[in-house]
Amino acid sequence: MQAKTPVNTVISISQLNRRVKTLIEQGITRLWVEGEISNLSKPASGHIYLSLKDDSAQVSAAWFRSRHGIQKTSYKNGDRVLAFGRVSLYEARGNYQLIIEEMEPAGEGILKRRFDALKLKLTNEGLFDEDRKKVIPKLPGHIGIVTSPSGAAIRDVLSILKRRFPAIPITIYPAAVQGDAAPTELIKALSAADRRKDCDVLILCRGGGSIEDLWAFNDEMLARAISECNLPIISAVGHETDFTIADFVADIRAPTPSVAAELVVPNFEDWLIQFSEIKERIRRIGQRTLDEKTQEIDWLSRRLISNNPTVKLKQQFQNLLEKNNRLNSVIQQLLLKQENSLQMIKSKLISLSPKSTLQQSILNFYRHKQRLVITIKDSLSSKNHKLDLLKTSLNSVSPLATLDRGYAIVKDNETNKILHKSSEAEDGDNIRVQLSEGELIAKIKEIIKNE
Repeated sequence: MQAKTPVNTVISISQLNRRVKTLIEQGITRLWVEGEISNLSKPASGHIYLSLKDDSAQVSAAWFRSRHGIQKTSYKNGDRVLAFGRVSLYEARGNYQLIIEEMEPAGEGILKRRFDALKLKLTNEGLFDEDRKKVIPKLPGHIGIVTSPSGAAIRDVLSILKRRFPAIPITIYPAAVQGDAAPTELIKALSAADRRKDCDVLILCRGGGSIEDLWAFNDEMLARAISECNLPIISAVGHETDFTIADFVADIRAPTPSVAAELVVPNFEDWLIQFSEIKERIRRIGQRTLDEKTQEIDWLSRRLISNNPTVKLKQQFQNLLEKNNRLNSVIQQLLLKQENSLQMIKSKLISLSPKSTLQQSILNFYRHKQRLVITIKDSLSSKNHKLDLLKTSLNSVSPLATLDRGYAIVKDNETNKILHKSSEAEDGDNIRVQLSEGELIAKIKEIIKNE
């Protein structure tokens, strides 16, 4: 049976293709497509035409000059790419095609987006915050290196460490630094170093390479292991332009493994110079402190001596002796003066010659002399009496005089503390008894307290 088609429902091929184009463009939004380039064509117009295929299908694609003009176009047949664009229909032929807006190598593009997504996630969790970073010791006592034991990076690091500070011990924690097993091995190596606690700092390093070669250091579990490690970590992965997630989460990032070795230890010769300067500063500070304390001890010693009762008694006795000497000197001067006066009178009398006057003068002279002698003797006696009183007064307050009267000073034999009351001692204590001459060591047998 042959179907009858109304004339008003018949459309042209152009109309059909236009409808299909509208349905495709409205039904399929912009999207990323991964495939292998084939049939690549670059006509003089500047547009690029190609096919993208996988193992079981292919699709035509067009990349117009207005879109790829700012991007590199050094693609060739066989390259695997990621293409972003919209699906449309070429009405003239009825072929649908992908209108490319952006294209990049497949592996690198996917890894880049995974890198950015993980970086954003860990940033939001705070794993890159500066306040989480641990301080790298200025002079570590032991350095750990997590890397491949056979790579070029470990040779560079060991060479620089040996040159800069050969005395510091080094432990290598071997791990793969490339491939699917690398993240797990790196995590185990970090865990072993953290558990052993024999290192003060760790260097996590490997040499340069492609983004795929370095991808193990963008592993999320490795990033969390670095963050949770109790040891400070220096990340040195690849070259200066290479950045990995490990670089961001580590406590410090070094552009290369060689720079990490430069950062982790000081130059030995510079360190020796700095050490000598510090030693000299300590010596000067110590000498200044010693001088100050010596002056303080001298000052305290002088104060102690000046406040000593024995010293004060000696000073007072010396003052009395000086006063006595001055008194004797005055008396001698008075006697000499009187003697001189008598001689002058005698000479004058002799010159006058009258016998009676001379005799009277002689008599007066002897009387004056006698009175003067008596006066001087009385004065000397009074002064000596006062001197004796002062000596007696001094002796009465002197501890030695008290000992001379039969008293004694009792001290604790261990602390040398003077005992004033019987309650200050206990049975069996050893005591030191100071007499006017010598000392006795005794042991208390009984304590009798006054009621």
